[in-house]
Amino acid sequence: MEMQTYKRHLGMNIATMAYRNLLKTIHNPDRFMDVIIQPIMFMLMFGYLFGGAIAGGVKAYLPTIVPGILIQTMLSAASGSGAQIREDLDSGVFDRFKSLPMAHIAPLAGQLFADSLRLLIAAMTSLATGYVMGWRPAVGVGWVVVIGLLAIFSGWALSWLFALLGLLAKSAGAVQSVSLMTMLVLSFMSNAFVPLHSLTKPLQVIARLNPVTYVITAIRQILVTGSWTSEALLVLLVDVGIVVVCAPLAVWAYDRN
Repeated sequence: MEMQTYKRHLGMNIATMAYRNLLKTIHNPDRFMDVIIQPIMFMLMFGYLFGGAIAGGVKAYLPTIVPGILIQTMLSAASGSGAQIREDLDSGVFDRFKSLPMAHIAPLAGQLFADSLRLLIAAMTSLATGYVMGWRPAVGVGWVVVIGLLAIFSGWALSWLFALLGLLAKSAGAVQSVSLMTMLVLSFMSNAFVPLHSLTKPLQVIARLNPVTYVITAIRQILVTGSWTSEALLVLLVDVGIVVVCAPLAVWAYDRN
């Protein structure tokens, strides 16, 4: 009975904090700029600049670049969660939350559930831009929704990692700098924009160790085969593992602050 009451209160606490952060995000439209402008800009720039050189044409390059831009945008949107949490810590609002009778994980989980809206917009913008440029997936709409959900869940799992970084860092500027470097390294040292076989041997080794390569490969396989693959299952399990490990660590760092 006590456990059921705790779970009910935990759910209500998280829902309340998610609603609070959702209102905050909606009232600050500038928080949507990076998940709308960035994927459009990168899709157009990379598609028209490198499409001919890498794949012989823009349309031939789109099956490669659309999953790449999709995951790069998820990384960028997820990294914003860490900076936002650091700013809230510096403003003292989390001190107020700690004085309230609510579950300790609620402020963090509420923030990250509300940020799912940014991830959803980022995924829709990336896929829609690719479609406008001529990308036509070989599978039905249902599988496009599946790869969109997989990308969003991967981004949400990484949000917990960046949230932990935001709680451990000393300033929002430091979080933004580290997040930007992480996003660039993970995106460009992978198969996001070029086929793996076109890389030199040392770079191939690095790209094969890069977890982003596995997410992009899983999405491409689904878009080609129209089926749930073992690669996609592996990505999903790793995402769950990231949440299981990082969520308790984030709560520990939150209490420590």
